[in-house]
Amino acid sequence: MSRIAIAGAGVLGRLLAWRLARAGHAVTVFDPASGPAPPVPGSLAPPVVPHAAAFTAAGMLSPLAELENAGPEIATLGWRSLDLWKQWCDELSAGGAQAPLFARHGSLMVAHGSDLGAARRVLARLEQAPQLAGQMTQAQALSRAELAELEPALTPQLHAWLLPGEGQVLPRELMAALCEASATVHWCWNSRAVRVGAGLIVLADGSRCECELAIDARGVGARSANLPERDVGMQVRGVRGEVLWLHAPGVSLRRPVRLLHPRHRVYMVPRPGDLIVVGASEIESEDRSPVSLRSAVELMAAAHSVIPELAEARIVHMESNLRPATPDNNPFVRHEPGLLQINGLFRHGWLLAPALVAEALSKGEFEHDAQELGSHA
Repeated sequence: MSRIAIAGAGVLGRLLAWRLARAGHAVTVFDPASGPAPPVPGSLAPPVVPHAAAFTAAGMLSPLAELENAGPEIATLGWRSLDLWKQWCDELSAGGAQAPLFARHGSLMVAHGSDLGAARRVLARLEQAPQLAGQMTQAQALSRAELAELEPALTPQLHAWLLPGEGQVLPRELMAALCEASATVHWCWNSRAVRVGAGLIVLADGSRCECELAIDARGVGARSANLPERDVGMQVRGVRGEVLWLHAPGVSLRRPVRLLHPRHRVYMVPRPGDLIVVGASEIESEDRSPVSLRSAVELMAAAHSVIPELAEARIVHMESNLRPATPDNNPFVRHEPGLLQINGLFRHGWLLAPALVAEALSKGEFEHDAQELGSHA
């Protein structure tokens, strides 16, 4: 058994804590939030203590669709994560989690006729990934009748493509389930890590936690880390994202939908309780203030153009948050004696987290625990 300290209780920190505790390690997690639950939305002021980006995310697991803006390595990791999420959500459900944490019904990409040129450019990029052949199925064009059968609420004039095998998770429910399933983990809330080094985490109040392994999973919270020049590619910046939640009783949506557009990619993701999450904005800013009018109008107009019945939907709340990104927008996993750093998941947090966690825990100090920790999937 090892004494392990983790800085950060986002999706990475909670997954790491859960898997390590299951393997018998003594785990302590430090996070500046006041507790494990998401904050109550509605404040017009930026949060005094930023909450994890995982709470704001839509939870789409779309490795194929992400090929539009990311390299094949992202898709490969994402495809592996889909299998891990199925396995791990089954374990969490067996342990008492009540919500349907995971679904895998595929996803849709759609485009209006006027934007068909932009859509075809996206599809061409998806098709230009031969190294993924045999691992994934290409996008499948749908007729109007097929689209109406899959998602009758969508505008029938849309051009549509099915991405088989893609899925989604419920972020807020999963974040809660990971904490509840980690009864032996020592969760230290209101504890901000200002330094994470080999075998050591230093907190803002000056206290120190010495351990056999320190793990830095702080996301944007690690952007001020003092890295040597050779590690400039590991510098982290915050990229703003904005989403809104709609309550739409009677509007049927079974799978995530992405609208392909020359300027932006808007997604609509179903949630239990007649809720639909709408998002897409990606702004190079570390501003945590509330959602802007421009973003809200664009998101709602785009969603209404895809699902006309949303005209009578009610806005439940809006959220903004910062995604942690590296200069090339790719994640990194770094090992050295007594220290593990994982960061830079950008807009792919839920998509990549399981694969990166399994990879990290199959190396170094954990090579003998690899099977137990889930790296076999």
